[in-house]
Amino acid sequence: MSIQDYLRKRFLPHLWCPGCGHGTVLNTLLRSVEDLGLSKENIVMVTGIGCSARMAGYVDFHTMHTLHGRALAFATGIKMSRPELNVLVPMGDGDALAIGGNHFLHAARRNIDITAIIMNNRIYGMTGGQFSPLSGEGTSATTAPWKSIDPAFDTMELAKAAGATYAARTTTFHVREMEKMLTSAISHKGFSVVEVFSQCPTYFGRKNNSGDASKMLESYRDGTAKIGSKALEENPELIPRGVFVDKEAVDYGHAYAEMCRQAADDKFPERKYGKEAPRC
Repeated sequence: MSIQDYLRKRFLPHLWCPGCGHGTVLNTLLRSVEDLGLSKENIVMVTGIGCSARMAGYVDFHTMHTLHGRALAFATGIKMSRPELNVLVPMGDGDALAIGGNHFLHAARRNIDITAIIMNNRIYGMTGGQFSPLSGEGTSATTAPWKSIDPAFDTMELAKAAGATYAARTTTFHVREMEKMLTSAISHKGFSVVEVFSQCPTYFGRKNNSGDASKMLESYRDGTAKIGSKALEENPELIPRGVFVDKEAVDYGHAYAEMCRQAADDKFPERKYGKEAPRC
């Protein structure tokens, strides 16, 4: 199967603004799916509301376009009812960590076997350029004309503290790196988070004098460094990229299935359900 087979071509060209990084994320995600040889019948993409959520309209997977901030809650229900499916959840920074923050914490805590892709453009792009939990202090937005005084979350530290078993950060400039991370995240058994810095020249770039898309991509190249690199050691002000967490732990679906088997065996000891136990 090629990338073309994973697309709903009748909905193209896409509606993202010129220079938006989300198309790069979609392209790279499809390359990862192709590398893994996944059947599109076994993939579900769940999105909320926002620029990132439009991604579900362009992929020929099972898709669910849900409520703002609730994509992970819907994705959890799908994974628990159909554990054999690969569940992908692209989100924006506000969708994931503002209204969706509580769902993010508990999906990570439970170690639900889904892949969360957070496209961090540091702004609410679809609704007019309001600041988000990842905008950071000193950034301008339509809701922060005198610059934001809110400190930003560190998505990787948050994911790690909440219990995610895979967490990585990259940018739309580092597409090969992104592809490797997405491939690893989808293959990982447990809650996986990939944060991608994705440029928004229309709102964040214009409001913060960051230049056009190419200038913003250059800032990702020059303003980040790999974990453990000499560049990061010499300049701690650079934003670290790489895999922050990659560990094994029992995922929630497996633990739930074991509980159901134990409950069935305890209630009907003569039947000895074993692996054939009914779901709770």
